[in-house]
Amino acid sequence: MNNVLKLKGKLQTAKARRPGPPALPARAAVTTADVQSKIAQLEKVRAFWQKEKTPIDPLVEVHYRTVVAKSNRVRQLLSGTRKKPNDYIVGAYFETIDGHQCHVITYYVTMEIIESTLSNLEACRTILERHGGSIDAAGLASLAKDGLDRIDATAGLTKTVFAQILRDVYYVTRFDVKRQAEEQPGRSLITIYNTGRTISQTVTLLNSLGVDVISANLLDPTTINMIPDQYRRLAQTAPYLVAMSTKDLTELEFEPDTVRDEYTLSIPQPGNEPIIGVIDTRFDASVYFSDWVEYHNVINPELGDDPEDYTHGTEVTSLIVDGPTLNPRLDDGCGRFRVRHFAVAKEGGNSSFTILSEIRRIVSTNSDITVWNLSLGSVVEAPENTISPEAAILDELQHEYGVIFVVAGTNKSVHDDPDTPKRIGSPADSINALVVNATSILREPASYTREGPVLQFFRKPDISCFGGDDTERMAVCKPDSVIALTAGTSFAAPWIARKMAYLIHIMNLSREAAKALLIDSASGWGAAPTDNIRLGYGIVPTRIEDILTTPSNEIRFIIEGAVNAFETFNWRIPVPIVNGKYPYMARATLCYFPKCNKNQGVDYTDTELDFHFGRMSQKGIDSLNSNVQDDPTAKTYEGDARRMYRKWDNVKHVSDVEKTRFVPRTTHGQRFWGFKIRKIERFDPPVDENGIIGKNAGDDMRFGIVVTLRGMDGRNHFDEFKQHCQFQEEPWIVEEIDMQANIELYREADVEIDFEDDDNDDGSL
Repeated sequence: MNNVLKLKGKLQTAKARRPGPPALPARAAVTTADVQSKIAQLEKVRAFWQKEKTPIDPLVEVHYRTVVAKSNRVRQLLSGTRKKPNDYIVGAYFETIDGHQCHVITYYVTMEIIESTLSNLEACRTILERHGGSIDAAGLASLAKDGLDRIDATAGLTKTVFAQILRDVYYVTRFDVKRQAEEQPGRSLITIYNTGRTISQTVTLLNSLGVDVISANLLDPTTINMIPDQYRRLAQTAPYLVAMSTKDLTELEFEPDTVRDEYTLSIPQPGNEPIIGVIDTRFDASVYFSDWVEYHNVINPELGDDPEDYTHGTEVTSLIVDGPTLNPRLDDGCGRFRVRHFAVAKEGGNSSFTILSEIRRIVSTNSDITVWNLSLGSVVEAPENTISPEAAILDELQHEYGVIFVVAGTNKSVHDDPDTPKRIGSPADSINALVVNATSILREPASYTREGPVLQFFRKPDISCFGGDDTERMAVCKPDSVIALTAGTSFAAPWIARKMAYLIHIMNLSREAAKALLIDSASGWGAAPTDNIRLGYGIVPTRIEDILTTPSNEIRFIIEGAVNAFETFNWRIPVPIVNGKYPYMARATLCYFPKCNKNQGVDYTDTELDFHFGRMSQKGIDSLNSNVQDDPTAKTYEGDARRMYRKWDNVKHVSDVEKTRFVPRTTHGQRFWGFKIRKIERFDPPVDENGIIGKNAGDDMRFGIVVTLRGMDGRNHFDEFKQHCQFQEEPWIVEEIDMQANIELYREADVEIDFEDDDNDDGSL
């Protein structure tokens, strides 16, 4: 067996290339009729807001012809004096037209911006009317060379502005205003569009619209806890303000337990084992492992104290502390863990608003905990076009505090048809979290598992592991130390939380690398699972050594780092060559934790890390997945980039698929493999009052890459690879992750050293 390696070396950087002049796609054209239709639509939008008596500025929906890249959003229309249209975006969702997804993006602008946009469109129409009524891609390219005076020097538009307006008009199908909000029975968490107000100002705004709320109803300036009458009033008076409405987390489904004959369990006293945070229902402090648990009950006493409230939380924590003792066949080799358990929910009805407020406070005041287990979830499906408030809070906390949530993929209700697909519920739609679904002992999706994707794009769940099913159930500890058999995604997640804590605290990996390592180990060499909407990238191996070691014909290494430029790369990974070729299959996984913006709807992640990995050639990297997004001669549409290269996803996984016949790879005349990461921001960096482009705090995006090479010649190239890394011109620092050595280091690091005063000390050294 070969240990996993960590490579540390110098990462090169490069700046972004300056973009060319605005251009139209080949065979595209813009006519006066196209411009006139946009004028008529925007005039209707202006008339609506002039008539509407409201204290907010206009909200304008822009419907695009396709899923648009950042560069194809409007850049001149709806622009302000010192701001770009991108700065006014407050929401985005997909609509389906003729079977194709198309963007709908909401902008929060001023009436002056609408007037200015209309003036620009009218000037553009005038130019087109005077000169043929149409401009195609070739005509626009000619304009970029010859100047505007060849067309019309008196129009009042510069060459660049005119060209960009034409491009904007081409990609926009219509301007509109949202006039209807979806119905939402029962208490709801409502997200309104961000109009730049504080919590108190939002309260004032809603009260002025006839919606009586108080500050205590608001989780933040855009998320409000509403009863049906409040929401009904808002939907009637200002539907254009509603970004999303979701049913409150009113019901938590728990799988029924089957009690097993009781027997006495014992456990030693805890030592310096890592601590995992658990946020769940109440915990029974009388169980046999209670010394391993620090318990905090934050449930409002007025809600009562029912015996059923102690079951789920106690069961989940029992697996984290002592799961291998309860389930010897599932022994993962990670040992035991201490738990800091926070009770935030009762069985059955719960308020998402209250739970989210507590989670934010708990994470912010327990900074020593990196891994959090959250096995609570809603029976209601997560929304398709917007992130749930629960998931948005988790993503915000993970980005801000450097933690990771391991979240259960949620179960179907006992009332659901087991044969009818059901989307996962919140908070399992969290993008940054590691979302876990359950399998049966036969390594098939459990009967109760739900499915992704999230926001019609992001792959959730991430991974799966055994959670029990009718064939075989999971043993857990109930209150009063009763051992029971149960099943559910709630009981799959703790096993992954254990592995994450082991990799981070014992093996000293970053959360990015630990997450990538689990996903890479789950994916294997087969084709992507046909059930990936329920299994994610695959099933994680049970034993931790199967993650931290590889067979003798495989090499697995980890690269950690931070991206602080447009391009970050290293082109000198010395993969051993055999008979002039590379006899390897390869796969690579990249993970990072981007800042997310719930106001952006389906365009939820703020940062994209475009990942290229493969052999070096004279032209650069020959990517495993034939990624051509950095090739200026190749045209990649946004929808294709998302589907083929997972653009805007925070997990990138590229892999060969094992076939019956393997042909070694040519070297392209080079001796190295390499990787490149291209960083793209959804929003341009801020510009100060002097026009200087600034840099946001925390702009450096940390990442973890896990690469696995499988030698198909049957030989062990592990030592050869290590030597090549260490002895090349710019050497890598190679660290071999030895499990036993790291365990000993962890134990020794917590040994207390007493410095006692010696009465006979003569001062000598």
